[in-house]
Amino acid sequence: MLTNYIRAAMSSATYELLDDGTFYGEIPDCPGVWGNAETLEACREDLQDALEGWIILGLRLGHTLPIVDGIDLNFSKDVA
Repeated sequence: MLTNYIRAAMSSATYELLDDGTFYGEIPDCPGVWGNAETLEACREDLQDALEGWIILGLRLGHTLPIVDGIDLNFSKDVA
């Protein structure tokens, strides 16, 4: 499920070539997740690393993560 979430989130990433010749990428549904590198492939790798860290930290801190392509990583807390 985690791999599918990462794959789905990465498929919504947007990239742009900056004036300094580097590439910038971000995932609109994941605030604060961005990457920057000298090549597009390196930018994708940097962005995925940032996404993975963001997911781990979010889960650890109990943040609500966005549902991406119907994939929900949030824990359900059933009330007894």
